[in-house]
Amino acid sequence: MAFEVMLRELSSGLLVSLEIFFLTLLGALPLGMIVAFGRMSKFKPLQLLVKLYISIMRGTPLMLQLLVVYFGPYYIFGIRLTSSYRFIAVIIGFILNYAAYFAEIYRSGIEAMSKGQYEAADVLGYSKTQTFFKIILPQVIKNILPSITNEVITLVKDTSLAYTIGVAEMFTQAKIISAAQSSMTALIAAGIFYYFMNLVVAYVMGLFEKKLNYFK
Repeated sequence: MAFEVMLRELSSGLLVSLEIFFLTLLGALPLGMIVAFGRMSKFKPLQLLVKLYISIMRGTPLMLQLLVVYFGPYYIFGIRLTSSYRFIAVIIGFILNYAAYFAEIYRSGIEAMSKGQYEAADVLGYSKTQTFFKIILPQVIKNILPSITNEVITLVKDTSLAYTIGVAEMFTQAKIISAAQSSMTALIAAGIFYYFMNLVVAYVMGLFEKKLNYFK
C-alpha cells in the first residue's frame, strides 16, 4: 500500500515536470529562432542587446534566474505575488533560459550554410522568405538536431530546479517522500522516471533525424 501511495504522489509530481517540459519547448523553440535573427541582425543596437541577453542567460545559473523572475516583480515594482504565479514564473524562467541556448544553436546552423545555397535560390526566382523556409531551414534543422536533442535531454533533468521557488515537481515529491519514510526508494523511482523520459526523448529525436535523411 505504501508503495502505491508513493507512486501516486510521484505521478502527480511527474505531471508537473511534464507540464514544465512541454510548455518550455513550446515557448523556447520559436523564441530561440526570433532571438537568433536578432543576434544576426545588421542593426547594431539590437544585435548588442540580444548578445547581452544571451550572455546573461548562459552565464548565470538557471536557479538564480528563476528567483529573479519570481521575486523581481515584488522587489522591483512592488507587485504582490500570488501562489499561482509560482508556476508561471517557472515557465517564464525556463523559456527565457532555453531560448538563449536554442538561439545560438539556430545561429550556428544558419551561418554554416554556404552562400551558394542562397545564390542558387535567387537564380531560381525564390524570394528571401521562400529561400529560408523551403531550402535553408530544413537543412539547418537536420544539422542542428543532435545539439537540440542534447538541450532537450538537459531540460528533462532541469525541471527539478522548479523546487527553487516552491513548485512541487517530481524530484521535490521524491525528496519529501524519502524524508518522511527514511528511505531512498522514492529517489530511485524518480531517477528511473527521468531516465525513461530521456529514452523517449532520444527515440523521438532519432525518428526526426531519420525523417530528414533525404538531405544526404
